[in-house]
Amino acid sequence: MSGSPDEEKLEELRQKKMEQLQDRAEAQQGEGGQEAAQQQAEAQKKAVLRQHLTDDARKRLNTVKMSKPQFGEQVERQVISLARSGRIQGKIDDDKMKQLLKELKPDSQSFDIQRR
Repeated sequence: MSGSPDEEKLEELRQKKMEQLQDRAEAQQGEGGQEAAQQQAEAQKKAVLRQHLTDDARKRLNTVKMSKPQFGEQVERQVISLARSGRIQGKIDDDKMKQLLKELKPDSQSFDIQRR
């Protein structure tokens, strides 16, 4: 540096700008890696479901996910855990899927209103 105050300020601003750009680039790479891992996990989940569910059972599960997303995710996790533990013999058909949905269905509360 030549020592002039304007040049020093200019160099300092350039350095700050480079640091900001580097930080931004690192953040984007971190998000991209996380997103890629999430997509890979989603693909593995779909492959396991495709392997262990019949077409009708998959349609029923997709219908449940459309109406109740959290419950659908819970059912998917249950099917995947059953498949990984080896407790599924053959494929889950529509009837078995209905039975599984009934077992996992949250208890519905009934309200009895009595008037006096």
